[in-house]
Amino acid sequence: MTDPDDAVVRRLIGVYDADHTLRGEILYWVGARLGRAHCALCDVTHGMVRATRPWKHYRASLPVPFDTYHRDDQPAATRALGVVPVVAVETAAGTQVLLDPDALDECAGSVDALAESVADALAESGLRWPE
Repeated sequence: MTDPDDAVVRRLIGVYDADHTLRGEILYWVGARLGRAHCALCDVTHGMVRATRPWKHYRASLPVPFDTYHRDDQPAATRALGVVPVVAVETAAGTQVLLDPDALDECAGSVDALAESVADALAESGLRWPE
């Protein structure tokens, strides 16, 4: 039998398909404007320059942290998943993919769609928020 704590979400982890360095940020920004770079998670969380108000409100409403990283500064556990962009979930049992690039693309830049996708994916995975 599995430990019931294994199903409790400790945190969500988002990894952008861009690098954390100033050069990486500029290359992504320019590439995105020219249609040469795309990150579905960036589309949800950021406007032209900074994080959007709806994203900040959603993140603050969650019962656990939703930490975000870039390809080059992500935790080892999410790097091992081998996929970006991604929303991963951390539990006592480890870290697993919650939303892959296709699921993030389906959010079409909408924070509300991301919130719904996260809720649906947690339910489908048998995971739950802490009480």
